[in-house]
Amino acid sequence: MNRLERTSRETRVQVELGHGEVPARVETRLAFFNHMLSTLARYAGLTLVLKAEGDLVHHLMEDVGITLGQSLRRMVPATAVRFGERTVPMDDALVQAVVDAGGRPYYRGALPSPLYQHWMRSFAENAGLTLHLRVLRGRNRHHVLEAAFKAVGLALRDALVEQGDALSLKGQVTWKEGEC
Repeated sequence: MNRLERTSRETRVQVELGHGEVPARVETRLAFFNHMLSTLARYAGLTLVLKAEGDLVHHLMEDVGITLGQSLRRMVPATAVRFGERTVPMDDALVQAVVDAGGRPYYRGALPSPLYQHWMRSFAENAGLTLHLRVLRGRNRHHVLEAAFKAVGLALRDALVEQGDALSLKGQVTWKEGEC
């Protein structure tokens, strides 16, 4: 399990993230957000333990996106397939997510909630993901957001699979921290 904690004057976020199908344990003061994070972990095939507290809803959600993204970035295998694409229907909603877990952060999407739009951007940028989200259909905000989290989770599940060799002409990219 990858453990990461982020603390500021506004928030405190603790994340444990790993591979596995263990039900997520998510504790924020936002029930729907807890549900979305648990959904993402379940569909991505990740074990998630997350506890977050903060002053404003915006700060709490943003800092969870940053911390969860940084945690995911640390566990992407160097030989990951990298690419994943899934389209998920949920009642009236139909949402497509396309990811590249190759370390180049970029987000493009149009979710029907500024908070969740910002969360996806914070998560993708900090995870080093290229993430494109397209809402193909949907009027019910709940259904659109849930379909988006499911689609992102399934696309990540595909992208994080190890294939034994880096799928890139530049080969495996390595990083060195500290004194070089």
